[in-house]
Amino acid sequence: MLPADLRTAESELLTALRAALAEGGRRRWTVELRFEGLRIMPVAIRLADALRPQLPALRLLFPDAGATALAKRDAPELSAAIASVGDLERLQQADGGSDGVLLIAAPTPADYDAVERTCGQHRGPVVLLNGRLEDAAVGIGTVARERRKGFLGEWQSAYALIPTADGALRHAHPDAWGFYRRDPDGYRFLTSFETKPDTEQLLLALEQAAAAAP
Repeated sequence: MLPADLRTAESELLTALRAALAEGGRRRWTVELRFEGLRIMPVAIRLADALRPQLPALRLLFPDAGATALAKRDAPELSAAIASVGDLERLQQADGGSDGVLLIAAPTPADYDAVERTCGQHRGPVVLLNGRLEDAAVGIGTVARERRKGFLGEWQSAYALIPTADGALRHAHPDAWGFYRRDPDGYRFLTSFETKPDTEQLLLALEQAAAAAP
């Protein structure tokens, strides 16, 4: 079932992410809440605040100094755990790396190199919240292939709630991906996938459902 609102989605997200992090190791996880018009900073702060009691070494990172300063202003109780990606990168250079859990909020393709370097020097798990590191401008060619095989290929989904042209995708680790069709009276579960489906798979699922309808 799809969550009814953002707070319900955040609760599901937290449960799924805790299950993912419990697997341990130097894993890299993605969390996606692709609500239209979503302000990601309050979500990131609430998520960090919920995780900190069990993960006191958690750091919440933002791509730039401006967002970092705003987050510290809005969450003074978390100020010591909030930094920019550049701040942590400088700290890693001084200390020879970093530990704990990193929660990186909404990096863009412009932040790709800095995020890759930071993750490379980090010895614990990393969580990417609504990240968009893949650059459409390098979507084809050698650079794109190397990135997908390398750094971009290392991430696994802990939670996802993603609208599509005809419905929505939901994934909560360790369950399968669920595809929900948008009908006139709401969203209806259609089928599941072991891995994140592409557009062709979703279209095929819709066609098969239409063909099977009485």
